[in-house]
Parts: sequence; structure tokens; C-alpha cells
Amino acid sequence: MTDNYMNNAPVLKKPEAMVFDMDGTLFQTETLLLPAYHKLFDTLRAEGLYEGETPPEELILNSLGMLLDEIWRRVMPEASEAAHRRADELLLQLELEGLKNGSHALYPHVKETLQALHEQGVRLFVASNGLEDYVKGIAAAYEMVPIFEGLYSAGEYSTLSKVNLLEILLSKHDISNVWMVGDRSSDVEAGKKNGQTVIGCAYAGFGVNDELKGSDAIITDFTQLLTLYKNAE
Repeated sequence: MTDNYMNNAPVLKKPEAMVFDMDGTLFQTETLLLPAYHKLFDTLRAEGLYEGETPPEELILNSLGMLLDEIWRRVMPEASEAAHRRADELLLQLELEGLKNGSHALYPHVKETLQALHEQGVRLFVASNGLEDYVKGIAAAYEMVPIFEGLYSAGEYSTLSKVNLLEILLSKHDISNVWMVGDRSSDVEAGKKNGQTVIGCAYAGFGVNDELKGSDAIITDFTQLLTLYKNAE
């Protein structure tokens, strides 16, 4: 599969910068999320804000890339607004605790590949629909803050979609040519609606069929970004 993706990859235009989604692209979200998810529902039940069994893990895993409001409407549609807002607080708290104390992981070769791109003069950014402290916390936990020029999150900029978030990023840094790198349809939409190249990441497995439809190239291993960049014109 890997060879087919790369052999069929078009020759792309060399970008000024690359903008990365965080969950499912750089960070193996489930390694941090799932322990926090189960603790969250234990707490909601204890506080009387939720009844019944914890919803299936697949519901939240398949919601990654969405804004938190959308996630809770999908995961617990019958729950109150108070439960949804408490879930916001708990998820951030438990994930930040997990970053300090728990086991979690980037995808293979992420840090080395980002460092190599940085050394070649590529400007690197993150654009995530997550919360500000979560996105910055992951970058800090893996000592990656210095290689990123900016860490953009929906939480910090109060954006309604990743399209808006990428638009802000491009405007603030006066960039006209980037590769938007991500694993969800929201990343494809953000790149395309801002007139940019999209590199779809097909290794996380959170999305559904056609999740990456419209991508200019698809990678199945993060190191393939180096090959695409080397071959770009």
C-alpha cells in the first residue's frame, strides 16, 4: 500500500511552510485519550451529571478532529449542557495529568522528521481543533516547541472550523504556500478552502472511508513527508 501511494504521488510545489494537525497526525491520541475518557465518565456519574454505561470508545475516536461541542453532541447526545461543559473541563484536566504522569506516544519518526524539515528551512506550524493547553502541552511534553513557529488551536482563537484557523495562521504569518498535513476531512477542507496543498495521513485509522478524499498526496508513514518535500519542485 505504501509503495502505491508514493509511486502515484504527484510532483508538488515546494511549500514555504507545513501546517500539521495534532491528533491522529503527530500524536497517537488514543494513548492519552482513552484512559482519560473512562475516568471522565466515572467522574460525571459520581457528580450526578451522567447515568448509564460509558459510551463506546469508537464514538470518541471517530470524532477526533471535531470541535469539543460537536464531540460531546455525538458521544452523549442525551446529556445536559452542564454535563458537556463539565466534560470539557475534565477532559483537559485528565489529559494534562496524563501528559505528566501517563504513557503516551507520538507516531513513529515524527520528531526526527519534523527536525529534519526544520533544518531544511521549512517553517512548521500546528493547527488543531483542540484546546490551547492541550495542544501546547503535547508540544512541550516532547520538547518540540522550539521547532514550531506557531501552535494554533481552536481553543485559543475561538474558531468555528479549521478553515478559519488556517486562514488566521496564513494571514498572521504572511504565508501564501503551505502543505496542510492531517488525517481528517476537516484538514482536507481547511487546506482546500484556503487554496493550499493537502497531504493526507492514512496511518491513524480514525477516519471513515473517503475521509482523505481531495488530498493532493497521501502518506502511510510520516517519514514519507521528507520524500515528498525532496521531490517537490
